[in-house]
Amino acid sequence: MSAERGAQRRIAIVPAYNEEANIGRLLDELRAFDAELEVVVISDGSVDRTADVAAERGAHVVRLPFNLGIGGAVQTGFRFAWENGYELVVRLDGDGQHDPSELPKVLAPVLAGDADIVVGSRFIGEDSYRSTASRRIGIRLLAAIVSIIARQRVTDATSGFQALNRKALELFAADYPHDYPEVEGMVMTIKHRLRLCEVPVTMREREHGRSSITTLRSIYYMAKVLVALFVGLFRRRVVPAEEA
Repeated sequence: MSAERGAQRRIAIVPAYNEEANIGRLLDELRAFDAELEVVVISDGSVDRTADVAAERGAHVVRLPFNLGIGGAVQTGFRFAWENGYELVVRLDGDGQHDPSELPKVLAPVLAGDADIVVGSRFIGEDSYRSTASRRIGIRLLAAIVSIIARQRVTDATSGFQALNRKALELFAADYPHDYPEVEGMVMTIKHRLRLCEVPVTMREREHGRSSITTLRSIYYMAKVLVALFVGLFRRRVVPAEEA
């Protein structure tokens, strides 16, 4: 562990919905990566033992009474981290597809002071990401559109594998998109003049369960996110409390 990382209060935010079969392994891997890294699991209305397994592994657990969706769950984690004074945040999904062994690459630009938010991209360098053709095309199309809007090259606009400093955490704790958080969040980051960069990562296939995103849902998602991006261009800039 670097001295710089060791000097900062740090936490991993893990949104999870019915991931009792995956969450234990992920938390064990996070503990192996950094024994002092605190973890908060946002159980997003789960009806299985996700929250119980997380608590048994020593994580902070926020049990949402009903399913808010990924945006609401992630912002709950950001608010938890902000209100409790954490300075360095990583975000990983509870399905286990984000490999904690890749965290050094995601953390490096933030620790070096070169970025406020870092996104782990599946599409930089060797493309080994496996998914349906329609989903891959959709991800690349969204990345191209976000690149145009942000005036910065983006390769993976839907990745939730991220690291943030306190400045980025302040923004997302106050205002975070609920429907399409990763895509709109990238645009927000640039709009608020935060420094964003991507680093190459390898993501794993889900070991247990299956994704709820089907081909038809992917098409529906694409249509709605394009509308959301257009509307987002006209959203007022949120002024963080420290700037007000």
